[in-house]
Amino acid sequence: MIELKRDRLVVSFPEVHPLAHMSIDFQRTLRIPDDDRDYPLPPGLGCFPLRHVDEFASRVPGRWLERGGVMLPMYQAEALWLNFDAPWHSNRGTAYPFAVKVAAGKINAVTGEPWTNGLGRRPQDYAVVPEQPWLDGYAIEKGVIRQFVAMPLGEGYTAEEQITGTGEHGGLQLILYPMKAEVFERRFPKRVERLDLARKFAAEPASLSDTACFAAPDMGLAPGGRMRQEIYDDPFRFDDWDTEHFSRCFVHIANSQTWQAITGSAPPFEPPTAADYTRARLPWFEYYDESARPLPGADVLRELQSVAQKGRSTRRDPLPENESVEANRVVHLRRGLNREQVREGTF
Repeated sequence: MIELKRDRLVVSFPEVHPLAHMSIDFQRTLRIPDDDRDYPLPPGLGCFPLRHVDEFASRVPGRWLERGGVMLPMYQAEALWLNFDAPWHSNRGTAYPFAVKVAAGKINAVTGEPWTNGLGRRPQDYAVVPEQPWLDGYAIEKGVIRQFVAMPLGEGYTAEEQITGTGEHGGLQLILYPMKAEVFERRFPKRVERLDLARKFAAEPASLSDTACFAAPDMGLAPGGRMRQEIYDDPFRFDDWDTEHFSRCFVHIANSQTWQAITGSAPPFEPPTAADYTRARLPWFEYYDESARPLPGADVLRELQSVAQKGRSTRRDPLPENESVEANRVVHLRRGLNREQVREGTF
């Protein structure tokens, strides 16, 4: 079951195990420069608002009602990342594991393959939570993703359009599978509690630019700048996942102008630019999990043109304020610290 609570998708499987629950929120963030340089992780600037599509049945497109789910607002060329939050169970030494498939425009963000129900292991087409705390974009190669950047459907920028030739779906699609209860009980006896660090960074919203660009009503996600992020290999056996129990959700993306017309509420202000953020000497992030193995990325996603590359090929400039930056202040986060262990930073 998936519920919408406080701008988060809360997923639970009480019929599988009382601890089988997690949440997903969609974080507003900086759009990193699309300049073929590899950048660290940008911060989370707070959740996008989420609303039930059904609450606005008389105002949303009919195809949105057919797909159900929720919707969120984005400006053209705005970026987002997915935050996976599985609560820590100290008497088990783990959060309850989930296999999470993420697609944009029904293109798998890990493999570049068309949407399917079920899980695929060769190649792995899902992320494992809690091992994977975040997903910021399309996995193009080992340790590198291209950031999720919102662009209007119909202009050829989205991964969906570049791979299939059409912009039929847009948005994000999610499907989640819990670990089998008997496997969880066997694998995770009581252990010593440990501490995980969070990436979220509190920041004041930037003021709305007078020259903000609004897109067509339906939006999809295009590949943006390159970012250092690993998508981790599944550390469990493939048959550890309970594929008989799953939940799905379609996340529609409305441009900010359409959002206000549908909901009657203003969208969030635009986030600061990467250049403004860096000049303020605010932190970027690097995340390491030495016990995990990264996936190699997908060839079909590696061949996609980024928003900037696509714009140059069509003699357009779709990305305002795309200048390169030097991320000089980088906070290193790593997994595997226990409650008493002190994390050593930069001296």
